[in-house]
Amino acid sequence: MHLKAAAHIEAMSAFALANFGGYDRTTLAQNESAFPPSPRAIAAGRDAMTRSHLYPDPDWTELRKAIAQAYGAEPDLTLCGAGSMDLISCTIAAFSGPGSQVLGTSYAYNFVASAVARVDAIYLKAPERDFAVSVDNILTTLTPATRIVFVCNPGNPTGTVIPNAELLRLRAGLPRDVLLVVDQAYGEFDDQDPKPVFALVARGDTVVLRTLSKAYGLAGARVGWGLFPPAVAAQVRKMQNSNQVTTSSLAMAVAAMADQAYMRETVARTAGIRDQFAHDLRSAGYHVPESRTNFVLIGFSSAAVAEAAEKALRGAGIIVRSLGGYGLRDCLRATVGPQEMMDRALHILIDMRGE
Repeated sequence: MHLKAAAHIEAMSAFALANFGGYDRTTLAQNESAFPPSPRAIAAGRDAMTRSHLYPDPDWTELRKAIAQAYGAEPDLTLCGAGSMDLISCTIAAFSGPGSQVLGTSYAYNFVASAVARVDAIYLKAPERDFAVSVDNILTTLTPATRIVFVCNPGNPTGTVIPNAELLRLRAGLPRDVLLVVDQAYGEFDDQDPKPVFALVARGDTVVLRTLSKAYGLAGARVGWGLFPPAVAAQVRKMQNSNQVTTSSLAMAVAAMADQAYMRETVARTAGIRDQFAHDLRSAGYHVPESRTNFVLIGFSSAAVAEAAEKALRGAGIIVRSLGGYGLRDCLRATVGPQEMMDRALHILIDMRGE
């Protein structure tokens, strides 16, 4: 007997992670932090492990308070999850389904496509301009069947950012029955004041997502959070597994959120390495869009040259992310990693330009 999954599940592709190929796990492919989490977070996680025989707080009470303190966000509007991927998946499952459409952009985070395929909905992409979200193109691509518009700002894998004013213009141009989801996984690397975008949540038709995986260095702990209108949150919570954020992860997240000085230092150090790396690549003739994340997008003259660069870097033990899945076969994405690894990657890429 051959067991078969639902037809739409069999038809979808699995979400693709970086190919490590047996190399050391220190890579430039995963958008992980180059620096460990706050020492306070590490200590809190160790302490919490002694309480691992107990289920975690299903309402994330202390973490919601810590988020409110750090961001001025309303605790009652905050949902947490096992990374922002959990919140993306549950939101899409709650508000779309067969026959409905989710509208993203050309280079929006690819997990959105996977989450849409899981619920047998239709995923559309509005063209971007110069690797950045185009509000005009989103509004033009919108159809009567669109139920969710998903915008990643700053973008992944592009690293680009659009002004908050553009997000406000987008929301104003969308029908009230279309849910706008703004993924700000890299928001801490963007120097714009988040409050105008957070304030959209009060309208009842907008969700804003964040994560502790990037600026806070807690990718392995899997903690994300977001601001949700109460009516939206009520439906999303139905899709979440209970107790999905572990006791130790919650403790680490609370402590990390309380140590804003450490987070800001991590962001500044990361941005410094990123900007110098990007500057040097541009000086060597590469196309590198301005990034407001912990990675850079590197454009090559052709897909073949990008593939050769990826192989050269891999041969030196440096793993970067190829972007064929985004339709960017002539680009690679390099996360900011240890300075020594960034220097080696830079030298290899500069040497290729001189050949």
